[in-house]
Amino acid sequence: MLLTRFFVWLVRLLVGAYPRWIGTTPSAAQRIYFANHTSHLDTLVVWASMPRDLRSRTRVIAAQDYWDKTAIRRHIVKDGLNAVLIDRKRQTDADPLDPLRQALSHGDSLIIFPEGTRNPQPVPGPFKRGISKLAAEFPEVELVPVYCENLHRIMPKGTFFPVPLACNIRFGAPMQRRSDESEEAFAIRARDAVISLSQDESSTRLPFKAGKFQTLDAQLESERRHHD
Repeated sequence: MLLTRFFVWLVRLLVGAYPRWIGTTPSAAQRIYFANHTSHLDTLVVWASMPRDLRSRTRVIAAQDYWDKTAIRRHIVKDGLNAVLIDRKRQTDADPLDPLRQALSHGDSLIIFPEGTRNPQPVPGPFKRGISKLAAEFPEVELVPVYCENLHRIMPKGTFFPVPLACNIRFGAPMQRRSDESEEAFAIRARDAVISLSQDESSTRLPFKAGKFQTLDAQLESERRHHD
């Protein structure tokens, strides 16, 4: 879609959004990508850093109270970003995780920020337990830690124009919640996985070239033949 392409072009023009696949590679597997949250750009930058085939199957999370106010915002968030809207102000009795559960049940991948709010520091704050609940309810979904580098400096809270700095997005090794692991313990372990990516891991980076990434349909067919 033209609007989607525009967003990707704009983000890459402003901050680069260079992907670094460390401990994993782009995959057709259903995933929850969870990242540190430092600026308004985080969601778009993580999403824009992915290959196009992944973006088409990966949905971002957006605040319903902001994006559902006007027709223009609704068009952007639904048609341009294919976002999952959540009620962060708890205006109803519904569980705010329900829209995420619905998206996962439909086979979508998600990008989430377990801190729940922006933290203008290079290291993420404590994670809320929502990620632990989703990990337990959808054990077949891979959870991939993501670290957004420099975004706390590129567009800190209270600013409207980005500082011209390059941003690397580091994707770590997939993880799952153990059956005997408490919600608090997994939230801590997930946060530690993001923190570990804040250091340069280029020496262990898996080889990946964007131009060589096969389409997800081709990858799925290859995986099916391998299992057969």
